[in-house]
Amino acid sequence: MTKKLERLFGFDQLEDSEDIPVVENMTMEETRTAIVNIDDTIDKIDEALPAIRDLMASDRELDDIADLAKQSYQDLSDLGMNVDSRYSAELFAVAGTMLGHALTAKTTKLNKKLKMIDLQLRKLKLDQDAAKRTGNLDNLPTAQGQVLTRNDLLDRLIGDRAQKDK
Repeated sequence: MTKKLERLFGFDQLEDSEDIPVVENMTMEETRTAIVNIDDTIDKIDEALPAIRDLMASDRELDDIADLAKQSYQDLSDLGMNVDSRYSAELFAVAGTMLGHALTAKTTKLNKKLKMIDLQLRKLKLDQDAAKRTGNLDNLPTAQGQVLTRNDLLDRLIGDRAQKDK
C-alpha cells in the first residue's frame, strides 16, 4: 500500500495509536457469574416474549389480503372474458398482478412462521449448550429410540396403513 492510501483510509493513525483493546482474563468464578447474569437477562427476554400480542392478527390480515387478491383476480378474469379483446389484455395483466399479491401474502406468512420456528430451534440449541456446560442435564428433552431392521419398519408401516384403512 502507498502512503497516500494509508492516509486516506486512516491506517497510518492505527499504527501510531496505542488504543489496543485489552482482553481481560477472567477467573472461572467471574466467568460463571457473567454467564449467570447473561442467563438472567435471557430469561427476562423470554418472559417478555409471550407478552407480544397480535402475532396471529397479522396472520389473519395476510390471509384476508390473499383472499381479497384472489377474489379480485377472479372478478377481473371474468370481466376480461366479457369485454372486447383489445381491452381484455390489460384486465388480464391486472388480474395477474392480483394473483401475484395473493402469492406474496401467503409467502410472507410462511416465511414468518419459518423464522419463528428457526428462532425457537436456535433458543433450544442455546439452552442445550448452556445445560451441557453447566452440567445440568436434568431439564434437557430426551428421546428414546429403537434399532429396527428394514423389514420390521416396513411391517410397522404396512400395519399402520392397514389400521387407518379400516
